[in-house]
Amino acid sequence: RWRGRPLAEALLLLPLLLPPTVVGLALLVGLGPGSAIGGAWAALTGGQLVFSFAGILIASALVNLPLMVQPAQRAFEAVGDELRAAAASCGLSPLRAFARVELPLAWPGLATGAVLAFAHTLGEFGVVLMVGGAIPGQTATLSLAIYDRVQAFDMEGATRLALLLLGISLLAISLLFLLGRRRA
Repeated sequence: RWRGRPLAEALLLLPLLLPPTVVGLALLVGLGPGSAIGGAWAALTGGQLVFSFAGILIASALVNLPLMVQPAQRAFEAVGDELRAAAASCGLSPLRAFARVELPLAWPGLATGAVLAFAHTLGEFGVVLMVGGAIPGQTATLSLAIYDRVQAFDMEGATRLALLLLGISLLAISLLFLLGRRRA
């Protein structure tokens, strides 16, 4: 609870509201070789983040972070200050109370956020295209492959890939509902 929280929450949600190409361009510049992050990556690995699988992972994680944080935040808020106070009165340090009380109670929210972020990441297109560049065999993803198949008028191939993506997404959502049932 601090004064900058509304601004931090707004910035966290911003990737969901901006067009993916705008977010992708920002990440392309922010992860590029001329940036501090891109320069540090190049110094550590000798490679670059943009137009690489690692860059796609980082970009996808940043773009889908709001989908992970929101359920986790709600889960930790549901724990309540009474339980935190009870843990403190039992002599638990804040770190131990977090590990032994809060985390076990909030894990369904963390799992829900992880599943939502994963499912959304599978279909990410604009950011992946901007940061990854759709390099065959290196940065091509299912959503980009579907687009490529449509551009080549291979509707049957595009449909097969779309059905695969649909199946994976349905599996992720089913997992989400199973986790919700176990929580209840």
